[in-house]
Amino acid sequence: MALLLAIESSCDETAVAIVRGSAGNPTEVLASEISSQIELHREHGGVVPELASRNHSLHLRGLVENALEAAAVHMGEIDAFAATTGPGLASSLLVGSTAAKGMACVLGRPFLGINHLEGHLLSPFLGRTEVPPHVALIVSGGHTLLLDVEGPGRYRKLGGTRDDAAGEAYDKVGKMLGLTYPGGPEIEKAARTGDPQAYDFPRSMQHEANLDFSFSGLKTAVLYTVRKIQGELPVADLAASFQQAVIEILVHKALRAVLGEHVQQKGSLVNAERTRFDFAHNAPVTDEQIREIEARVNAEILANVAAEAREMDMEAAQKTGAMMLFGEKYGDSVRVLKALCNRPVPRRDTSTPLAKAASSNGASGAIDLASNCSGFA
Repeated sequence: MALLLAIESSCDETAVAIVRGSAGNPTEVLASEISSQIELHREHGGVVPELASRNHSLHLRGLVENALEAAAVHMGEIDAFAATTGPGLASSLLVGSTAAKGMACVLGRPFLGINHLEGHLLSPFLGRTEVPPHVALIVSGGHTLLLDVEGPGRYRKLGGTRDDAAGEAYDKVGKMLGLTYPGGPEIEKAARTGDPQAYDFPRSMQHEANLDFSFSGLKTAVLYTVRKIQGELPVADLAASFQQAVIEILVHKALRAVLGEHVQQKGSLVNAERTRFDFAHNAPVTDEQIREIEARVNAEILANVAAEAREMDMEAAQKTGAMMLFGEKYGDSVRVLKALCNRPVPRRDTSTPLAKAASSNGASGAIDLASNCSGFA
């Protein structure tokens, strides 16, 4: 069983995790340490890149040491190192990736650069032995994506945002309503006591013959509505109405991805629904069809999804913001990462040009950490 130490430093959280697994077996999370910067950035109303990168540097070493202690492993036992390499804030990504490269270099282990969005996409399957074919809706910060996933590393983009992502719209609308950063959680809290039907905000691109998103118009509609209101803002109603519009857009497009011509899957309810409605290629789905589809999905597909979800690490899925909507029972796929972790890699001398280059580029702290940890061989 291989041990992997992974670092995430793409934005306003520093995180270190240690996992254990092998090809064809579930992955076990031995440690997960997180340092949040929300309070630091709150007074500025958003993430300040320079502050973010400095705080990653400040907290990373302690998180690595805490993770090793929590996992009860020595640095020398780690078989591979990974770090987020994008997308994200360039200066913040550099902190995590440089540290991971430095430790990998000293120990002669492989380094794996991880795509931020692929991490979101695959994290719900850590406790499983495969990544099944599915339609994935990723709603995370500055990204809103619909993907047709055949297996690890085999993805087809079905749609994405043409302007603001859903998360960006949440933060901007949060500011309009006088809520603190980050806007997403604050809007959700305010919406709990509001009326989602109080304001009829637009559902942009809902009936266009594609699977793209647009939230800029919705954000502008909220702004104009706020400007017209005299006196105290009905924050709860505005938040609830805005959130309802976002959710409807996301659900509508996700259902169309599953049930339309965009995803080619065999022997599933997707084919049954596609045949039943006989959609023309790229034809918009009517409101009546969507309502009928939603009812059938709730009764049939989601029942299967619920059974599958019980086997997934849903806490991990929620933390990463990955939302999955599955189309069928699944085939065989093995996590590529596990296979890579099992790949034999020769040790390298720390005096090599690569090690020196890593040190000169800011990895000296990481190399120091790796070299002095008990168990280094």
